[in-house]
Amino acid sequence: MSAPLLEVRGLTVEFPTRRGILRALDGVSFAIAPGEVLGVVGESGAGKSLTGAAIIGLLAPPGRIAGGSILLDGARIDHLPAEAMRRIRGRRIGAIFQDPLTTLNPLYTIGRQLIETIQTHLGLSGADARARAVHWLEEVGIPAAARRIDAYPHEFSGGQRQRVVIALALCAEPRLVIADEPTTALDVSIQAQIIALLKRLAREHTTAVMLITHDMGVIAETADRVAVMYAGRIAEIGPVADVVRAPAHPYTAGLMASIPALEHRVARLAQIEGAMPRLDAIPPGCAFNPRCPRAHDRCRAERPELMGAGATEAACWLHAPAHAESSPAHA
Repeated sequence: MSAPLLEVRGLTVEFPTRRGILRALDGVSFAIAPGEVLGVVGESGAGKSLTGAAIIGLLAPPGRIAGGSILLDGARIDHLPAEAMRRIRGRRIGAIFQDPLTTLNPLYTIGRQLIETIQTHLGLSGADARARAVHWLEEVGIPAAARRIDAYPHEFSGGQRQRVVIALALCAEPRLVIADEPTTALDVSIQAQIIALLKRLAREHTTAVMLITHDMGVIAETADRVAVMYAGRIAEIGPVADVVRAPAHPYTAGLMASIPALEHRVARLAQIEGAMPRLDAIPPGCAFNPRCPRAHDRCRAERPELMGAGATEAACWLHAPAHAESSPAHA
């Protein structure tokens, strides 16, 4: 793999409250190379979207980065002033959010919004910026782009609006795109088109993509590698084919078992008992231990870091050398 474009090292995010400090992200580390799609998956509240917000400098107050570092092209961006970070957003980091209606201004034509973004970040003339906007609308599959550039967001279907949002995120040709649940509100057929579009754009423009979703099927179709998050930490990370085929962490295994198989029908899907802990009630040791069918004494006392687990890395004591010698390492 080529040198990483994005490096997240030990990222910790905290929220001060009247009852004390809540740690929402706890030592999250990963990297994404140019042209690579890293899927980030987990239950609601696992910290997926919060990680993306921290990277693009849009943490909601009073949330703050309390530790670690974020590097883009080898330079730290987590400590930059707001104005410097604003210049990076759009030009070097693009963002695609779940609901295009929260991204697009309903009072302006999509052309005006694209042209304004292009001129802000690239300094092109009006005519050149408009030509570039038309190009990007064509690139993301908007039919009759030269004519529809003067239409308003409400004149597009949901899938087309999401394509416009992707064009808006990519029109200044950022090196990194954070895509937060970009297909959740769309029909399945439109989801497949958006997934194919993201994969093609990452490959053709060597754009690094961080794809945040709760849908493991989307991850399996789109990502090169996957990071599975649980309670503000990464439980497992590795090539998507290996994680899907042979999950090394019991939590990942539970996620895989809950996906229905087409080969045979079952009366009831497998489920992970219990619920993810609240931020103010994370248990000692491994946060997953109260729900884990393979938990033992060490899991309840010591918190595991990511360690080698075959083709992936898993934060699970089942893969500690002493345990691996006496027990099979597959969950």
